[in-house]
Amino acid sequence: MTSSLALVPLAAAGSAAAAEAPAHGGKERTLRQLAADDRLRVGTAVDMSALADDTDYRRITGEQFSTVTPENVMKWEVIEPQRGVYDYAAADQLVAFAARHGQKVRGHTLVWHSQLPSWLTTGDFTAQELRQILHRHITDTVRHFKGRIWQWDVVNEAFNDDGTLRDSIWLRKLGPGYIADAFRWAHEADPHAKLFYNDYNIEWSGPKSDAVLDLAGRLKAEGVPIDGVGFQGHLGIQYGLPGGLPENFARFEKLGLDTAVTEADVRMVLPADDEKLATQAEGYRLLLDACLRTRHCISFTVWGFTDRYSWVPGVFEGEGAANLLDEDYGVKPAFRAVQKALSGHARTKSATR
Repeated sequence: MTSSLALVPLAAAGSAAAAEAPAHGGKERTLRQLAADDRLRVGTAVDMSALADDTDYRRITGEQFSTVTPENVMKWEVIEPQRGVYDYAAADQLVAFAARHGQKVRGHTLVWHSQLPSWLTTGDFTAQELRQILHRHITDTVRHFKGRIWQWDVVNEAFNDDGTLRDSIWLRKLGPGYIADAFRWAHEADPHAKLFYNDYNIEWSGPKSDAVLDLAGRLKAEGVPIDGVGFQGHLGIQYGLPGGLPENFARFEKLGLDTAVTEADVRMVLPADDEKLATQAEGYRLLLDACLRTRHCISFTVWGFTDRYSWVPGVFEGEGAANLLDEDYGVKPAFRAVQKALSGHARTKSATR
């Protein structure tokens, strides 16, 4: 039913997938090559343990993708486990891997309510102290990677689904102004990095998307250096696939912002079957189509590419099979859907990237 990316070329001899795939000197073009035709970068989140220990994972990461995002190793609890003591080793390894493979890096993430170190969450800090801590963390981190990060997810998941601001340590102590401050501080540390707000369930119109749109518009009007909005793209087929994505993406583009799909995966209630896998493929296609139809959607990133290392089963009990490849690196219909969409030259040559 599937061919293996890890052990043989994509056009595996005798597979159904191979029969549908174009030949290019006996080997299929990679996703990154196809995406380049559409003036788009295609990326993946990277599990650093897998990158170190799994040669197939490492090879596919380098061959198929033109951007990488650290799944965990740039989050606060990893890089500053003790106050003022930084550990960039794993993140530096990913940045070096990207440089060797001609890839750009999405930095993820500077300000979030989750995966914070215990010294921060249990500390009894005044508002002024917390503001100084946040300022230093953003400044030190962005300066460390200055010139090596293409896009930063500066603020991540600051809204609830009803469009209200999330009750976080940042909002409680610093008020809503922490968002603008974070963008200003990141820009001061690296004026050339693209700065994004990133969130889930904002791919379609609704209270949360409206709130992020309003925030982005106000930041732009105030001269805050925000460059783009990231639509995470975590879908579950059991809830139905969303509609109106291109129209929603266009609302953000009208503000003069870049957009990106930043964390795409499409999970299902297990076990997987042919019908579920077909619906999953359509979910990926919808997300990619919305990006391709948006002139300044600059990247499409999947949150991991193989079910072998997916975060989904550990968070959503009884769910999984969310990625483009199965646990054995077999090519799923979702991979073919992405491949087909990218090989369609969806964008005109006049589109500016």
